[in-house]
Order: sequence, then C-alpha cells, then structure tokens
Amino acid sequence: MDIGLAKHLKLNQLRLISVISEHGQLGIAADEMAMTQPAASRMLSEIEQTIGTRLFIRHAKGMEPTLVGQAVARRAHNLLVELRDLAREVDELKEGGGGTTAIGAVTGAAVGFVIPAIQQLRAIAPKAEIDINVDTSDVLVRDLVAGHNDFVLARIPKQYDANEFEIYPARTESVNLLVRKDHPLAHLDVVRVKDLVHFEWVMQSHRAPIREAVEAAFMEERSELPLSITNSTSLLALIAILVSSNAIAPMAREVSDLLVGHKVKADLKTLKLDRKIVMSPYYLLQMRGRQLSPLANQLKRLVLAELEQKPANA
Repeated sequence: MDIGLAKHLKLNQLRLISVISEHGQLGIAADEMAMTQPAASRMLSEIEQTIGTRLFIRHAKGMEPTLVGQAVARRAHNLLVELRDLAREVDELKEGGGGTTAIGAVTGAAVGFVIPAIQQLRAIAPKAEIDINVDTSDVLVRDLVAGHNDFVLARIPKQYDANEFEIYPARTESVNLLVRKDHPLAHLDVVRVKDLVHFEWVMQSHRAPIREAVEAAFMEERSELPLSITNSTSLLALIAILVSSNAIAPMAREVSDLLVGHKVKADLKTLKLDRKIVMSPYYLLQMRGRQLSPLANQLKRLVLAELEQKPANA
C-alpha cells in the first residue's frame, strides 16, 4: 500500500469501515451513518479501489473482514476514538476544571475503590461529569474496546486477547453471604457451606465469577449444589428478596460491608462461614495505545492509589 494512503481516506470512509466491521452488516452500517445502503456500497467500493484490495468478503449472513480489512478497521476505530477524545479534551481545557470521563467497574470495585477516588477528584475538578458503569466484566470490556469506557476494573473475558490492554494489578474479591437479620442462621457463631444447600438463593447467573466461586465452595465440601436459585444482577431486586424471605445472597465483601454498615443500616446480616469464598481477580484495564484525557488520567491515578492503600481482604 502507498504510504500516502492516509491522505486519500476521509473520516466518513474510515467510520464506514469501522461500523461494517463492528456489525458485519452493510445495511446496519448504512443506517447508523444515516445513508442509503446503495450509497454505503458505493463508498465501500471507492475505498477498496483506493486501497487496491478487498476489505470485506460478502456472504449470505453478512460481511466478514479480510486480513487487510481487519487491520484497516482496527486502525480506523482507534483513530475515530482518538479524535472524539481530542474534541473532549479541548472542551475540558477551554472550560477549566470541567470535562467528562466514563469508567466501568464490577460492583465490589465500584463500591470499594472507584467511588472513594471520585470523591477525591471532586475536590479538584468540581465541574467534571463522571459516568460510572457498573456491570459484568463481559459488558465492561466490550464497552472499553468500543471506546465507551476510558478504563475499567474488570476481569478479562476469554474472548479477548490480553495483549490488547494495558493491565494494572488490582484485587481478588472476597465473598460474603447475606441474609435478613432474623434469618434462622443469622445468629449462629459458625455456619457450614453444606448446611446452606436447601435454602433459597439469589445470585447472578451461570458463568458469573461470584456464582462460580459459590459453586466451587460447595463442590470443595463435596456437597450438592443449591437447586432453588433466583438469577438477578439487580442489587435492588436482591435486597427486596432477602428482606422478605429466607434467601441467601453472595456479595463482594465491599458491597456487603456497605449494606450492613452504619451508613446504610440495611436490615441484613453477614453469615459467619467456617471458610472463605474468593472470586478470581480483576484488574484495571486500559486499551493499549489509547491516550486518556487529563481528567481520566487523574481519576485513574486516584483509583490506583486507593487500591494500593487498602490491603487486600481488609
């Protein structure tokens, strides 16, 4: 390819390549770019003529990028994200002390480290607009790759290559089991995991790290797994079930400490288990080669400082 290729590709052409690669459908890409499908098809043909090779293979189920198409789409996506961030950074500098940043975190990390860091950031950037996205690692990392999160505290899903990210060590999460205060097991000095199998449970669905950690604890005790399980990722729904039934809910220690602590004083209690339940570790992840705005960089430094100051499993 000619080194002057970049001079001949326009931003809307780069965006079309990126969107087709993301969705695998020309029609969806055309809709997202507010143009007709024939116009999108013509633009793609012009791009391929400029580059001198095909970027996508058309088949019945959609469009699959060639090796060259994958490379161009990746670079196009990164360039578009950088340009968006440049515009945002210029606005921040013009406004002075303002700006926006979006970060993602699994629930325990959000409660234990992100929120305290944001409270510190508010003292130096009171006008900043900060989005906190709390979700599963799959969703958080997907949005990180797409450019919707500046950085995340999450696990690396199996479908992603760890080399795509700058990885900072973070934390292994401990799991507590929460019940209502007058639960039959609430006042016992010691509770065995195998004694919990016949109770109702409310927790995340299969393959969620907290679910896997709980099931591993039962299997390590050579016990049957609980059968009465309500699947939910909603903290509000989980609390509503706990306070109105004999259900048990596993939560990251930071979340359970918040709920039973003096600031919230939820009508809940942590069971005194005879063993520890630990989830797989999560990390602070940033896209490799992607520059953060000054505001996002400052928040990242504060989050890392929080992680260093608070010992694991404290």
